[in-house]
Amino acid sequence: MFRSLRRVLCAAALVLPLLAGAQSAHAAEAQADAGAGYWHTSGRQILDASGQPVRIAGINWFGFETSNLVVHGLWSRDYKSMIDQMKSLGYNTIRIPFSDDIFKSGAVPNSIDFSSGKNADLQGLNSLGVLDRIVSYAGQDGLKVILDRHRPDSAGQSALWYTAAVPESTWIANLKSLATRYQGKDTVVGIDLHNEPHDPACWGCGDTATDWRLAAQRAGNAVLSVNPDLLIFVEGVQTFNGVSGWWGGNLMGVAQYPVQLSVANRVVYSAHDYATSVAQQSWFSDPSFPANMPGIWDKYWGYIFKQNIAPVWVGEFGTTLQSAVDQKWLAALVSYLRPTSTYGADSFHWTFWSWNPNSGDTGGILKDDWQSVDTVKDGYLASVKAPGFPGSGGGDPGGPGGGTAACTASYSVSSDWGSGFNAEVEVTNSGSVALSSWKVTWTWPGSQKVTSMWNASYSQTGSTVTATNAAHNGALAAGGSASFGFGGAPGGGGVPNVSCTAA
Repeated sequence: MFRSLRRVLCAAALVLPLLAGAQSAHAAEAQADAGAGYWHTSGRQILDASGQPVRIAGINWFGFETSNLVVHGLWSRDYKSMIDQMKSLGYNTIRIPFSDDIFKSGAVPNSIDFSSGKNADLQGLNSLGVLDRIVSYAGQDGLKVILDRHRPDSAGQSALWYTAAVPESTWIANLKSLATRYQGKDTVVGIDLHNEPHDPACWGCGDTATDWRLAAQRAGNAVLSVNPDLLIFVEGVQTFNGVSGWWGGNLMGVAQYPVQLSVANRVVYSAHDYATSVAQQSWFSDPSFPANMPGIWDKYWGYIFKQNIAPVWVGEFGTTLQSAVDQKWLAALVSYLRPTSTYGADSFHWTFWSWNPNSGDTGGILKDDWQSVDTVKDGYLASVKAPGFPGSGGGDPGGPGGGTAACTASYSVSSDWGSGFNAEVEVTNSGSVALSSWKVTWTWPGSQKVTSMWNASYSQTGSTVTATNAAHNGALAAGGSASFGFGGAPGGGGVPNVSCTAA
């Protein structure tokens, strides 16, 4: 509820026991080309242009809403390599927060590294120009984008959708500008109208100055007037009928006061939910925790999905995972969101907070070096990841064909407690053409056995292990990388030599 500004580098992630048996489940039964074109809703599902159901299973990449005026991490890496890595980990959608500052004349990113050829095609661009390039490359990679109006300006979050400096008219004009800018570019599937409305924002009270539901209708209709193909993502409020929850996380008012737009089948309701690393809530100290959580989620937002009213997207959820309570909360929430292997796209949608490691109260999927993956945190999400979408074309992001397929692999031990250990392997496309699959092999000098593995499948004969890409991370552009993690026993095996075979 009481959210700190997520801009302070978090401490190095605490090594935690891996989620045993976490398996990557990516709905093999779904047709490979699901997700093409613009999307619309039907009851609780989101359907693509041909009527096939899709599941948003994505990540938040923030920065455009801060004084940097661009996604964070470009001071360290090329933007294409990060989008490639998101894809390789099985995320299919990027939620990109922004503030209205990016529309101001002279809004120029101030934290992009252009050395050694990094981000070369971003030089000289303003913030909107950089956003164009990110959207274009994400589309080539088969990822969709949801644009999130996070704040009126980069100074901080606002309770209402407007401030004295940024009136409602500016908010709506800028939303329409974005909708027009990406008209016909179906990588951008929708706009999240405003991030985390909270007290005094109300839902259904009828006061045009504070009724978020009415404001969402005004803004949503304005967006649809210039781009009727977009989805309109509407977050909740903090308090409804005296019952309070997370900022943006209370959608109890939808039952009585649904959002009604001029174009049918465009509303997706969005909730935010967090753990104790963000703030304490009464339900965390309930003696029945975590068994009480499904009932909490049902009350605030889950009923919308379960009653087939509309799709529900958990636009933000995250934690540092440093407490047992938070670990139990995340495991319970992932289960509540419905495993893809069981339910396919008939599930809740989600984008995890965050990709960035510099979120002070949650940390990120990336570690502080902006390269390494927090495989523990990523492993919790494996069962609810979902297939990617058809690329939007625009050329092979990995470069021209006709070269040699090749890959390399690096093996690192993240923790070893004697009776067992955790390790991670990163696979990199070292060739000049895109890969469709890869396989990694190593031989331990001792009696080590794999006990669990995620983001890859494996076989073991004696001390030799062969790991093969999962369905979602076999395709790698030239220079792209993917990683998988595993637990093993006993410890003390050291770091064996690994070989990589590509196709």
